[in-house]
Amino acid sequence: MTAQSNSETKFSIPTYAWYALTLLTLIYVMNFVDRVLIYILFTPIKKELQFSDLELALLGATSFVIFYTALGIPFGRMADKVSRKKLIAFGLAVWSIFSGLTGFATGFWTIFICRMMVGIGEASLGPAALSLLSDYFPSKMRATVQAVFSSGIAIGTGVAFFFGGWISDALSWRYAFYFLGFPGLIFVILILFLKEPQRGISDAPKEHLKKNWKLLFQNVPLRYILVGYAFFAVSANSVSIWIPTFLVRTQKMAISEIGLLIGIGTLIGGLPGTILGGWFADKFKAKRIGGRLQFTSMIAFLCIPVWLILLNTSILSLQIICITILLALTLSWLGPAAADVNDIAGPYLRGLAVGLYFFTVNVIGYGIAPPIFGKINDVLKVSANPEIMRVTLLLAPLAALTAGIILYKASKSLEQKI
Repeated sequence: MTAQSNSETKFSIPTYAWYALTLLTLIYVMNFVDRVLIYILFTPIKKELQFSDLELALLGATSFVIFYTALGIPFGRMADKVSRKKLIAFGLAVWSIFSGLTGFATGFWTIFICRMMVGIGEASLGPAALSLLSDYFPSKMRATVQAVFSSGIAIGTGVAFFFGGWISDALSWRYAFYFLGFPGLIFVILILFLKEPQRGISDAPKEHLKKNWKLLFQNVPLRYILVGYAFFAVSANSVSIWIPTFLVRTQKMAISEIGLLIGIGTLIGGLPGTILGGWFADKFKAKRIGGRLQFTSMIAFLCIPVWLILLNTSILSLQIICITILLALTLSWLGPAAADVNDIAGPYLRGLAVGLYFFTVNVIGYGIAPPIFGKINDVLKVSANPEIMRVTLLLAPLAALTAGIILYKASKSLEQKI
C-alpha cells in the first residue's frame, strides 16, 4: 500500500492530460448524441413508418448493440496492442457517417443497418479512451477522471433530446439525424493528433493480472461487477429509452416540449451526478478497497423509491423532478464502474477488460431488456391504453434492486480477494 502511495505521489499530471480528457469527453458527447437521438424520435418514426413498440426497441437498442457488444471485446484487445487514438478515429468516422445516413432510411431494415454500423463505430471508443485516461491520470483519482469522461453521456443525451426534439418539430425527424450525425467527422483530425502516453506510466508497482487474459475470467469480484452493473444498466437505460415515449403518450405533449424538459433535466441532474459520483466513489475507495462498489450499491437502492414515485403519479412537474433525480443517480455509477474494472485489469489488459465490461452491460442493458419492455407493451396493448405502460416500467426498479444486492456482494468479494 505504501509503494502505491509513493508512486502516485511522484506521478505528476501534465497539462496536456487535461486537454486529452476534454477532447475525449467531447467525442463521448457526440457518441451519445448519435446513440440516443433515435429515442426522442420514436413517436414520429413510428407514425411515419408504422412500427410496433417491439420494432422500435429493436431499432433503438438491439440493432445498435449487436455489433457494439460483439466487437467490444476484440476492439478492447486491439486497444491493448495498437494505437488507441487511431482506433478511436476510425470508430468516430464510421458512427458519424451512419448516424447521418439514418435520415435517408425508408424502412425498418435501412434504419436497422445504419444503427448496426453506428454500433460498430462506437464499440471502439470506450476501451481505447478509458485505457488512455488510465495512463494520463493516477489511480487515486481514476473514478473522478473517468466520471468526467462519462459526463459525455449526460451532455450527449441532453443535446440529443433538446435539439433532436426541436429539429424534428421544426423540420422532420430525418433532419435531426443529418444535423446531429455528420458533424462528428470534424473531430477525426483532432483525435489523430492526440499524443498517446506510455502504457502503465501512472500505475503503482504492484501485481496486476499481467498479460494473461485468462485471469480476467477467473476473477470473482470482476464477475460480480459485470453482472451487477448490467442490471443497473437496465434501470438506467429505461430512463432514456422509454420515459420520453411514456411522457409523450400519457401527457399528450409535443416531442419538442418533452425533449426540452428531459434535456434540461439531464444537464441539471445527470451532468453533476456523473461527475460527483466519481468524486464520492474515490472518497469511499480511500477508506476501504470495496468503497466504490458500496457507494454504487447504495445508489442503486436509492433509485427504487424514485422510480416508484415516478410511475405512480400523473403530475408532470413531479415526474420531471423524479426523472432529474433518476438521471443523477443512474449516471453516477459510470466512473466508479470503469475505475474498478481498470484497477482490477492493470495496464496490459485494460482494453480487454473494458471491452468485456461494455459487452456484458450492453448485451443485458441494451440488447435484451428493451425488446422485452417493447414486447410487453405490445402484449398489453399500450398504444390503445398508454397508462398501462406504467406496469411494464416496474421492471426498472426491480432491476435496480437486483443491481444493489449484487454490487454489495461484489464489494465484499473484492475486499476478501485483496
